[in-house]
Amino acid sequence: MAERSFRLGDFKLASGARSDYYIDCRTSTMHAHGQVLLGSVGFAAIREAGLRPDAVGGLTMGADPLAYAIAAASWREGDPIHAFSVRKRAKRHGKGQLIEGCFEPGARVVIVEDVITTGGSAFKACEAVNQANGDVLGILGLVDREEGGRAALERAGLHTIVLYTASDLRAAVAAAGPAPA
Repeated sequence: MAERSFRLGDFKLASGARSDYYIDCRTSTMHAHGQVLLGSVGFAAIREAGLRPDAVGGLTMGADPLAYAIAAASWREGDPIHAFSVRKRAKRHGKGQLIEGCFEPGARVVIVEDVITTGGSAFKACEAVNQANGDVLGILGLVDREEGGRAALERAGLHTIVLYTASDLRAAVAAAGPAPA
């Protein structure tokens, strides 16, 4: 995760803030080996937390590969959890859906998020699920940037599981030493 997704430097974040590091989970969650590993770890974390969702998903595009990886891992374990995606805005054609995939009213879900910074994407996904009469059991974040997002989600009463923190990734990069030239 750290090797593929964590970079040191000078970066402008989506919020407009500057950071001395950048986390791009897609380089891990869209990697074939990363999908297998993160799907298994994510599925195990959901079960270890005692959650029994019907489906996992979140705001597209960051949540998508993690949700799909967890769904695949759950199938391999014989304990299926299906996946869904929340669009940033409803389609303007067809059924005009905001939520795509394996979601039905009444579904119990875990919202997944690649990087939790403020919690904004997870809150948007929760709002969409709630409006569609779903039941949010909790949040699973791949990485917590440790900038208050996890605390905001928890203050809102959302059970939040985090697999890695930015500090974990920074420490792993430091322990690995400089990249070969």
